[in-house]
Amino acid sequence: MTDARDALVERLSAFDRLVEVGIGRRPAVAAALADRGTGVTATDVVERSTPDGVRFVRDDVTDPDPSVYASVDAVYALSLPPELHRPTWEAARAADAAFLFTTLGGDGPAIPVERASLPDGETLYWAREEGPGVPE
Repeated sequence: MTDARDALVERLSAFDRLVEVGIGRRPAVAAALADRGTGVTATDVVERSTPDGVRFVRDDVTDPDPSVYASVDAVYALSLPPELHRPTWEAARAADAAFLFTTLGGDGPAIPVERASLPDGETLYWAREEGPGVPE
């Protein structure tokens, strides 16, 4: 795992229950979180294989199933394209959960955010109105 991924896992493992939006073919963070005992549900718009300990639910965050996000502490996404920032934030807000994400390379956030620097030049963004914030 890269230094940035290790730092991301460290921050996200402060939450007990997480949903990863758009796991795609990058399950390393979800797997590392599950290995630490964190409850992780991964979503994607198509069926995906997930590591042991990671629950998968097919869901489209632009028309989310609220039950997927209910009772989670945080929603996160990796390399999230700008057009999905607002819908993912809305799904997290509806569940009263923190929303943390990274973007695709040079893409900036499309919603109001706070920033945290990760190793390897990566940036972790988070948005919230109330409730839990990003762990230090």
